Amino acid sequence: MTIHRINPCQRWSDITVFNGIAHFVEVPESDLDADVQGQTAQIFAQAEQALAKIGSDKTRLLSVTIYLTDFTNLPAFNAVWDTWFESGTAPSRACVKAELANPRYLVELAFVAAAGDGFND
Repeated sequence: MTIHRINPCQRWSDITVFNGIAHFVEVPESDLDADVQGQTAQIFAQAEQALAKIGSDKTRLLSVTIYLTDFTNLPAFNAVWDTWFESGTAPSRACVKAELANPRYLVELAFVAAAGDGFND
């Protein structure tokens, strides 16, 4: 089976797909001054673009690992999460309190998704 690496560089690939399963991580990229809801919305918009690159969409997410710097932000994060997914399509998830690489990040998300048919070889 082929390992597909989308936009690989020395330290990471934007998306890695093996056997039809895609893995990718998103951090807020456009406004690091935003609160956790704003950063989460940025990440979800970026995730939709990443999923489109592999012929997928948010209904095909299998799991998400949520990294929050402060658990007091969890209710605000959940408010954005709950509106992003249509009823019955939310993936499994884990939520971890973590110190992130950039101190301005409030949230980071690691996604696992079913890729489109072009990535099943």
